[in-house]
Amino acid sequence: MPSRISISAKLRKQVAERANHLCEYCKSPQNYSPGPFDTEHITPLSLGGNSDPANLAYACNGCNGHKYNKTTAIDPVEENIVSLYNPRVDKWLDHFCWDEVGTMIIGITPSGRATVDALRLNRAELIRLRELLQIVGEHPPKEN
Repeated sequence: MPSRISISAKLRKQVAERANHLCEYCKSPQNYSPGPFDTEHITPLSLGGNSDPANLAYACNGCNGHKYNKTTAIDPVEENIVSLYNPRVDKWLDHFCWDEVGTMIIGITPSGRATVDALRLNRAELIRLRELLQIVGEHPPKEN
């Protein structure tokens, strides 16, 4: 397994700005998070990934922790192994939408459904945060 590669502060800032300071998976805003966000490797170093910007995503601690070194998961509908959503290649709105209330993420493709399950994109704390952010008009986030 490769040793941990340090990501420069400049690159971490670029990744955060590219993501508009939102988790690229659950769309939570960093400025409302109790902890720092991570610059995560989409293809993990342990699976041959690198620290090029094209392999980095901005992720909240929860999504990063649930993703860990996964690149695939099981689509709960078709029960096939599929690739997880890749924020550098895939467009979020092609794979996900908000439910009618706007607090739950719905996977609309096999990759989207697998990602919702594997990363637990509808964790109770995320739903509560989304409800609060709706009250102040800051959810759902604006898409770029």
